[in-house]
Amino acid sequence: MPKKLLLIRHAKSDWDNIHLTDFKRPLNSRGEKNAPEMALRLKKKSFIPEQIVSSPALRAITTAQHFAEVLGIEKKDIIKEMEIYDALPSTLLDVVNNLDDKSSFTAVFGHNPAITYLVRDLCNSDLENMPTCSMVLIRFPVDNWSLISNGTGELIFFDYPKSEA
Repeated sequence: MPKKLLLIRHAKSDWDNIHLTDFKRPLNSRGEKNAPEMALRLKKKSFIPEQIVSSPALRAITTAQHFAEVLGIEKKDIIKEMEIYDALPSTLLDVVNNLDDKSSFTAVFGHNPAITYLVRDLCNSDLENMPTCSMVLIRFPVDNWSLISNGTGELIFFDYPKSEA
């Protein structure tokens, strides 16, 4: 069965507390509002992933939890993958290549710039930037995540909070 990958950049984070490390930055009020709204857009299109994998950084995992709640996925089932945090695009591709083949549709929550570069690489896309809480759905004509490589994906869907979707 062809694989579908939903790449989601974490929602807008809060920079107010200078004493917090980057890893522990929470979502700001806009991020707290955008994450459930974007998840609802997915739900309306019946784009419901079977599996969620997220960076464990607070802003990313919180975004993933908002999506899980709206999409009816147990928050406890979210897989935290440390390699996603502060990753290079090649590291993100390694994470994708090692996903469980039991899932044909997986959502990965991560960070820029790597997530934008990965979209470009996988789809030969000219996407300049994935804004906060943006989503890209990519379809691959393969049965195993390990077979996904640069240029093998087809961009199916791109949405972000300020779009008219």
